[in-house]
Amino acid sequence: MLLRELASAVPGVRLIGDGDVEITSIEYDSRAVIEGSLFVAVPGFKVDGHAYLGRAIEGGAPAVVVQEDHEGLWQAVAEGGGVDVLVVPDTRVALAQLSAEFFGHPARKLGTIGITGTDGKTSLAHLVAHVLNHSGQKAGLISTAECRIGDEPLPDSGRFTTPEAPQVQAMLALMVEAGCKWAVIEATSHGLALHRVDECEYDIAAFTNVGRDHLDFHGSEEEYLAAKGRLFSLLDESVDKGIVKTAVLNWDDVAALYFAPRTKARRIRFGADPMENVSIESCEADGFGSNIVINLMSLKSHPADDSIDEGRLRLRFPKPGRFNAYNAAAAAGIALAAGLRVYEIADSLESWTGAPGRMERVDAGQPFSVIVDFAHSPDSLRRVLELLRETSRGRIIAVFGCIGERDKDRRPGMAKAAAALADYTFVTDDNPYSEDRDAILQDIADGMRAAGKLEGHDFSVVADRREAIAQALAMAVDEDAVLLAGKGHEREVHIGDTEYACDDREVARRVLGELGYEA
Repeated sequence: MLLRELASAVPGVRLIGDGDVEITSIEYDSRAVIEGSLFVAVPGFKVDGHAYLGRAIEGGAPAVVVQEDHEGLWQAVAEGGGVDVLVVPDTRVALAQLSAEFFGHPARKLGTIGITGTDGKTSLAHLVAHVLNHSGQKAGLISTAECRIGDEPLPDSGRFTTPEAPQVQAMLALMVEAGCKWAVIEATSHGLALHRVDECEYDIAAFTNVGRDHLDFHGSEEEYLAAKGRLFSLLDESVDKGIVKTAVLNWDDVAALYFAPRTKARRIRFGADPMENVSIESCEADGFGSNIVINLMSLKSHPADDSIDEGRLRLRFPKPGRFNAYNAAAAAGIALAAGLRVYEIADSLESWTGAPGRMERVDAGQPFSVIVDFAHSPDSLRRVLELLRETSRGRIIAVFGCIGERDKDRRPGMAKAAAALADYTFVTDDNPYSEDRDAILQDIADGMRAAGKLEGHDFSVVADRREAIAQALAMAVDEDAVLLAGKGHEREVHIGDTEYACDDREVARRVLGELGYEA
């Protein structure tokens, strides 16, 4: 595609040059630039892409995209000639606009579902993709745990957060090529605030719940909420694809009152109140699952509601806990908005096998439970531990840490949850990154002590996560439950500039094998 054709996608752009150069890829990392790449200089948190314009040009970039308020960093490049320059108001916004144009606006050829929330969004995204695929409506998935088309994983999986806009648009293009009808996108607060999931032309937007999280990045709870609220605002900006724009709202969460006015879209409300469109009538534990009754009721609040099925779903849902009942209700609401019928929804919900690293059991025939979950905040850890306390007859042994360079308020909060609900806790690595690993561990240990717990009696500090898992499993006896929390699907622990391999599921399987158990 010619640069001037790409430039037409960016409002307020100024082109320095003739724009006749051919662009073969869009890059925001100068190290990835090859001959023909358009380099977009994005101001980052640690480095500024404008400082790498020279490296990108040396790498073969025939044109660069710069931000108008960084003129001191790019003026010499523009005056020197040799490359074309696109000057834009915001390079992050432009990165999404240029990427969508480069890949032919694939989201306009798909029904697009965006899912946000503090907890449960990854599970819900996987569940919705499963429901659609199981019902014969081929769907692609972009989530922090895994990206896939139908049942086939894409190479860009196992990351920590939402991919950048060029990767998002490239995956949407692959979904179109593969004949998908739907794309399900986990829209994190980072992804929304940094415009990574712009230009996705949303048809349905949903949220699970909103708690306190990522304040190190957003700065305040108000900014965090505003970032998630962008998903609902984007509904009104998306092109008409013949799908009724719909907001699926957890009406039991106060954040619904913030999100609802941000869109003119039809509302489908879910929650415990019997007057909601999707209401949870009952939820009873059944082994490592739940018997759930969900009522579906169209309130005729929008002309398009005439197309929505009504009925009652009686499910044996394969995941335990009331929070998973809310995920089932949210998925039912999204499926109704997508045009599925009641019988299709019920069958699909019951056949789900779960999301990677979310309440995932590791079973090697041992007489105790091993559960891997991504719970990495005080609220999410508390919910999982409360569930295990309700369903386990033995002790609860918890293994968790706290991420470095992030909200330090998590540490005493998670310690307090473990102190209240676990019988024994192993305090260990999460991802320290550049922060002092031992300082993080001691912050958590101090929280355990403040809750009245004694080191060596109620908890231990074992820095290496693999060793902590091994000790926890060696301690477990019949009917105990071992919770490996915080990492979920992740495969490494990052310490400074190094890392060590640690997929909690694989480590647990190996240790259980060493203890003499066989799958």
